[in-house]
Amino acid sequence: MPRLGLGTWPLDDRAVQGVVEQAVGLGYRLFDTAHNYGNERGVGAGLRAAGVPREELFVTTKFNKRSHSVRGVRRAAADSLRRLDLDYLDLLLVHWPNPWRDRYVEAWRGLLELQRSGLVRAIGVSNFKPAHLDRLLAETGVAPEVNQIQLDPRLGRAAAREYHAAHGIVTESWSPLGAGTGLLDEPVIARIAAERGRTPAQVVLRWHLDSGCVVVPKSASERRLAENIAVFDFSLTSAEIAAISALDRGPAGEAAALDSDTFGH
Repeated sequence: MPRLGLGTWPLDDRAVQGVVEQAVGLGYRLFDTAHNYGNERGVGAGLRAAGVPREELFVTTKFNKRSHSVRGVRRAAADSLRRLDLDYLDLLLVHWPNPWRDRYVEAWRGLLELQRSGLVRAIGVSNFKPAHLDRLLAETGVAPEVNQIQLDPRLGRAAAREYHAAHGIVTESWSPLGAGTGLLDEPVIARIAAERGRTPAQVVLRWHLDSGCVVVPKSASERRLAENIAVFDFSLTSAEIAAISALDRGPAGEAAALDSDTFGH
């Protein structure tokens, strides 16, 4: 799984096709979409237009609550493959646990069965809390390979990342740049960026990578697409990582984030 990829929400089919094609040309190989984004056809069209061999690409999609059953997962995967025009998925995720429906364990059982069929190479979840993961482990004995969660320096998710590390789960960050909350204007990030001759976004993305996360920033700008992927020729020092990590707002940050115990689709 590539360490950095392209998030595609909220682009529609028409807009995302050109962005994906540009991104492939810039070196992106991980692409993240979902049924609920409504752009799987456009993502697939962009990948085909780029002309890169399928085996070089890593395509992730997600299914929503209507597919939380063994049969539903199988149908969701088939529908996503048809829209993307692919023979297999590299990674398929449960998009949200929706615990009030009490069906996410069935969704996970469906993914386990689907992986055995070979249509999906890796399986995981998105927006699951440690309590949700505990239940998957207790009832199936199998941990997800990936958990994609909202994560940035002010929303550090230390407990979740520690849980993932203890259970061999890859942490993947969505909204890694703070989703327009002013994170990139934080003085400590601006200072490190100036000292390094980098942009604030590059510094934050490097923080994710140096913290052991996979990261999927989103942009429709070719300039920013190029900027976001140009982060593999430097690393942050331990002091810089600590200074950025100190931005974590703890419980206040968690309270401001989407809560997967009450939100989901």
